[in-house]
Amino acid sequence: MSVTNNQGTMLGHPKGLFLLFTTELWERFSYYAMRAILVLYLVDRVQTDGGHGLGWSQADAISLYGTFTGLVYLTPLIGGWLADNILGQRKAIMIGGTLMAAGQFILGTPHAWVQGMELEAFYLGLGVLILGNGLFKPNISTMVGDLYQEGDHRRDGAFTIFYMGINVGAFLSGIIVGSVVNAFDGNFQAGFICAGIGMVLSLIIQLVFAQKLLGDIGTVPAAKLEKQKDMARGQERKEPLTKVERDRIKVIMVMGLFTIIFWAGFEQAGGLMNLFTNDFTDRMIGSWEVPTTWFQSLNAMFIVIFAPVVASIWVRLGAKEPNSPVKFALGLVLLATGFLFMIGAVLEMGGDASAKSSMWWLVGAYLFHTLGELCLSPIGLSMVTKLAPLRIVSLMMGAWFLFIAAANKIAGVVGSFIGHGGEAEEQLANAMSIFSGIAITAALSGVILYFMADKLVDWMHGAESKIHHTEEEALEEEIAVTGDHEALKRS
Repeated sequence: MSVTNNQGTMLGHPKGLFLLFTTELWERFSYYAMRAILVLYLVDRVQTDGGHGLGWSQADAISLYGTFTGLVYLTPLIGGWLADNILGQRKAIMIGGTLMAAGQFILGTPHAWVQGMELEAFYLGLGVLILGNGLFKPNISTMVGDLYQEGDHRRDGAFTIFYMGINVGAFLSGIIVGSVVNAFDGNFQAGFICAGIGMVLSLIIQLVFAQKLLGDIGTVPAAKLEKQKDMARGQERKEPLTKVERDRIKVIMVMGLFTIIFWAGFEQAGGLMNLFTNDFTDRMIGSWEVPTTWFQSLNAMFIVIFAPVVASIWVRLGAKEPNSPVKFALGLVLLATGFLFMIGAVLEMGGDASAKSSMWWLVGAYLFHTLGELCLSPIGLSMVTKLAPLRIVSLMMGAWFLFIAAANKIAGVVGSFIGHGGEAEEQLANAMSIFSGIAITAALSGVILYFMADKLVDWMHGAESKIHHTEEEALEEEIAVTGDHEALKRS
């Protein structure tokens, strides 16, 4: 790993963790603020009819949302490679964050300033956001892992804390951006500007405190750092990957396939479930109507509440703590349970689109989706940093986000089946089919992964065992299994 710093600890973790926590908090505020209003902005009435949006159909808006979020998770593959080989993680984060702030401000450009070119400005803003996210996203996560030496048992807990930072930002975003949009009479450009300000705060925090709290972490490209270590040991790799490394990468790939299924369902939150909330849910509390965007903060609120609970459960289980594949399987089953609540919401309406469903169905759905996320997402991030070879760790983090990219695009395609502006009753029936299909697929996938768990743990070569395998122990295991004493020369 990268050279660690000696700036002391806070709550048993390096202080640098809380810098990365805060940096990611404001970056996620920026992203989720934009995410909360993107589809609503697209389907809002065109300006000539008194609205502030682009007047798209619901199906087209959800499809575009899926394409955008898919690309957001695709470009980290490129950003990870650039950080590993050329830029280093810290420089990649600063460049990426600057691009993301610029993208938000371009989206916030008032229509009156670009009359006749509203769509071009919109696409330019999204494009700049996508490129910036590719540089930022994989490298901030990788640096969390770099704070800890190999075998440090605090790593999983660190990612849970880091994940709370993500969700504090996400929680604030839905509430604040919704309030800002309402304050400006439904003008979504004000919401995008608000998101851009959050990204600027993230950059300022990183710029001011990084050197003090992170030391040299992230300043040297990982591939160059590993080459320096090999030269210091008088060794040179003649093979790209050892058998142990190949097996561990296989685990990342297999788990990634199940990750696609989870996120394809989970990401209906910003698309189909967002529209369902807006059109088919009774959001009245007395005489006050809860803004649609506020429901986007439920997931983040539940994360902040339940992340410490789930983390403590894993600790209390001790030797009985489930391994990563079993946790993933549990996450898929919990996702399926959440969609049972969405099925209940549709059934309550009895096919009558004018009869709004209770908002408590949504609360239940987001609760179980959140519990599923806690069993899968932070565990996945931690798993990648444990299993990926150092010289390609940011690249592998980018590959992990590639699975999420595919999931987001699939989520958009699935959500668009609600229909292209047809009758409300037809859209309601289509929503029922989508919710049911996702629930069944997620439950079956969870069962399949559960029965694959033992084999996947074998391929991890000790990364999931209570007694940690060092690189040397893994090498000895490889020689014992394969009889390949040349492996000694390759590492």
